[in-house]
Amino acid sequence: MPSATGPVVQPLAHPEDSKLNFGAVVTGIDVENLTDSDFTLLHTALFTHQVLILKNQSHVTPHAQYLLTHRFDPLAAPSYGHGNATVSATKSSILHPDLKTIPHQPQVQVIGNGFVPSYEGLTNITLRHPHHRTFHNTAIPREKDLSHTRFYRWHIDAALYGLHLAPPVVTTLLAVRVPKGRRQTCLYDDEDSLSGDELDVPLGTTAFASGETMYALLSDEDKAFARSTRVEYAPHPYVWMSSARSRADGLGLVSQGQEAPLGELPSWEQVEVQVLPMCWKNPVTKRLALQVHPSAVRRLHLGDGTVVEDLEEVRRVVHRLQRPGIRPGLVYAHDWEEGIWCPCVTSRRIDTLRELFFQLFQPRSETIQKIRERFYQSPQDFDFVRVANLLICSISLLKRYGSEIQFT
Repeated sequence: MPSATGPVVQPLAHPEDSKLNFGAVVTGIDVENLTDSDFTLLHTALFTHQVLILKNQSHVTPHAQYLLTHRFDPLAAPSYGHGNATVSATKSSILHPDLKTIPHQPQVQVIGNGFVPSYEGLTNITLRHPHHRTFHNTAIPREKDLSHTRFYRWHIDAALYGLHLAPPVVTTLLAVRVPKGRRQTCLYDDEDSLSGDELDVPLGTTAFASGETMYALLSDEDKAFARSTRVEYAPHPYVWMSSARSRADGLGLVSQGQEAPLGELPSWEQVEVQVLPMCWKNPVTKRLALQVHPSAVRRLHLGDGTVVEDLEEVRRVVHRLQRPGIRPGLVYAHDWEEGIWCPCVTSRRIDTLRELFFQLFQPRSETIQKIRERFYQSPQDFDFVRVANLLICSISLLKRYGSEIQFT
């Protein structure tokens, strides 16, 4: 509810040994009854801090959630970021089992795990939250399932195919019911974890890592490479990747030839394939962010005109650039409370949101943008991609943790 002193934006207080430099808590704003001045404050704060946390928002309706999300990009089509019907209609999509659409507000999706008798017009639904065992190439031993977890899939929340489904400016998450109690140890388990990288996380967390930090960590040579490189995503990427398996750190796929052949995908056209910049500029701070969906990438278009088509090499390059940015001291694992409303800048959602347990669920909405024109300038100009009516911004990777659903 609004406070008597007006809205306040307070940067998150991270541990002293942390290198985190993003995130803020906003008080004194009611999302259900938002004023123009409230939105102006949220807009500036979001692009400044990349992730905002608003507590005591349990009363917020899906309609209000959608209206605010859409307000960040008013020229966007009134659709969910993957299309209102696309995910549910494409059963071969890796996202299909994870999402339930709210009938009266199709831009908002419900995510969770377990049986839900009734929620916002949905009745007798069974939600299924994915476990890394169904997607990763290797798995945590079963005896560690309750005490340990993994990053499920680092992702950008975007369809990444179709000119009418450009990446959304903002994703919003609302915690309806959340798991409480014990914590888990997130294991990286990858070839870069020679020191045994791991992260203590609250149960049911959403993890955030800054694309701006990812870019800042690069060498000058790699920064120049990232500024001049464009990323080509696979057509219908979530169908294309549905049989492939992930690296243990959730940051991209292993190359085993399991991707769906292009001829076996749903009907697609080359003109609808998205080729996006590797670096995106924050429209408020003007800072650059490394912005790539590592699981959906298929080719790299280099500044000199070379196209890297070897999928294993494409993935190696992207992983090498992104992996330093998800080190334990750089990941913010959010501890959800019921009624927390969380908008985050994302022109990359990487895929969905967070792990939930039995009878726990969460809605989400996101805007999408229309691409009316794409104009490329010189690759030497790091602001070289402009899309008419498309707000290009940086920022957060969203990550789900995979954890076996067990009850004791």
